[in-house]
Amino acid sequence: MHTEIHIDKDLCIGAGQCALAAPGVFTQDDDGYSTVLPGKEDGAGDPMLREAARACPVTAITVTDTAVTDTAVTDMTG
Repeated sequence: MHTEIHIDKDLCIGAGQCALAAPGVFTQDDDGYSTVLPGKEDGAGDPMLREAARACPVTAITVTDTAVTDTAVTDMTG
């Protein structure tokens, strides 16, 4: 499973609820708006990730899980 976090910067009002709920994933930028910490773009397995998205008063955070499939490559040369 691959997790993606999207913050709609047009909706974010800088309430900071995400950073309070999941400080290992979210922070606030210099203007006070939510941002994902570097290296945490996949949520880093934080158990509070979804709670942080739910805590957003304007639903600016979307967490999406997608299946990751391994593609097998067969060597047909030998």
